Amino acid sequence: MSDRYAIVLAAGQGTRMKSKLYKVLHRVCGKPMVQHVADNLKRLQADRILVVVGHGAEKVKQQLGSDIEYAMQEQQLGTAHAVLQVASHLQGKEGTTLVLSGDEPLISVETLETLIKVHEEKKAAVTILTRIMDNPTGYGRIVRGSDGSVQRIVEQKDASEEEKQIKEINTGTYCFDNKKLFESLQLVKNDNAQGEYYLTDVIEILKGMDESIAASITEEETVGVNDRIALAKAEKLMQERILLEHMKQGVTIIDPGSTYIETDVMIGSDTIIYPGTIIGTGCKIGEDCLIGPHTQIIRCEVGNGATIKHSVLTDSVVSNEATVGPFAYIRPGSQIGEGVKIGDFVEIKNTTLGKGSKVSHLTYLGDAEVGEGVNVGCGAVTVNYDGEKKFKTIIQDGAFIGCNVNLVAPVTVGMGAYVAAGSTITKDVPEESLAIARERQVNKENYVKKMKKKL
Repeated sequence: MSDRYAIVLAAGQGTRMKSKLYKVLHRVCGKPMVQHVADNLKRLQADRILVVVGHGAEKVKQQLGSDIEYAMQEQQLGTAHAVLQVASHLQGKEGTTLVLSGDEPLISVETLETLIKVHEEKKAAVTILTRIMDNPTGYGRIVRGSDGSVQRIVEQKDASEEEKQIKEINTGTYCFDNKKLFESLQLVKNDNAQGEYYLTDVIEILKGMDESIAASITEEETVGVNDRIALAKAEKLMQERILLEHMKQGVTIIDPGSTYIETDVMIGSDTIIYPGTIIGTGCKIGEDCLIGPHTQIIRCEVGNGATIKHSVLTDSVVSNEATVGPFAYIRPGSQIGEGVKIGDFVEIKNTTLGKGSKVSHLTYLGDAEVGEGVNVGCGAVTVNYDGEKKFKTIIQDGAFIGCNVNLVAPVTVGMGAYVAAGSTITKDVPEESLAIARERQVNKENYVKKMKKKL
């Protein structure tokens, strides 16, 4: 097998996006568009991946990392000019070169593999990835000869009325014989309506050299994202693919139309996802879980058999058979142990909860270490911040925290200890002790009768 190279065109400013963010860094299903492209090329095992950058180059490099090679296009003079910027890296080398846009996140690995296979089987100088569209307005058209062979690509702005009726469009993705690509690039001119050097002109140049031009028609819908409308369309199409794949793997999604799952999410079989659920990139959710409705889970790991409803979770771990919600807020750094119950209007931040512990209502636990079998009553609060520093609260195994308790950190409640309702605890509570920190009740008899007489 010959060497395989890939050139990703990512230098366009994307003015139609009307955004301060560099176009290819806009996200589709949780991941920047150019990252989708780069990840697919890595799965394709391309020998070298070169990204042509321009505006926002440093941010693209930060996103993609150092295992990608980069070339700078200082002036935006067209796609052929962009490809020429990598000549010092690839010119004269034997092999096959993919050229694709950094704003095409929907092109799959399978489609690229098919394109390369067609190209190598036909021993073509170039193979174009094409698609049939009912409404091809705005796309370059594939002009074929009477024998059906590809003759050239004509851009929308330069197309005749007859050519505008053609429904086969250029997706902007190509597979080239590498040496022939760079030889023909030297002959591209900019005598067109835009005054740019079009990569599409290479097709006609190669045809004039009697080189073989092939096309690989894909049924896969592809979207080049140039504005927010196309961004939304790409998001919708990728969402459909993601949800379909999860359902094929045994996940029940009650209403796909109201469920949002980003890329690179793992969900075990027999888990049920209810409407209004959002699951972010990188989440891992086990088997037999009940997720939602109206739940957001971001960068979390959820064990088997867990239930999470009407809640928001970020950067945390929820263990097997745990229950979260409704209306709980699990903030970064939290570890929810096996069988733990977190109820309504509970906020947990940077806290570990041991096996079987319960925090059922209206509670805030921040920077805490809670052991196994602990019960935290309604309205309990860890007072963890003095205005400058955060302090830790430790509640050991089997402790019982009554309602409306303030635990002023740093403080430790010992194993099996009880804290009476309404207490404000400022000192450590020994094991098996009862801590009461509140005024004794005083009943003033006939007080109300005397007060009313004064009115």
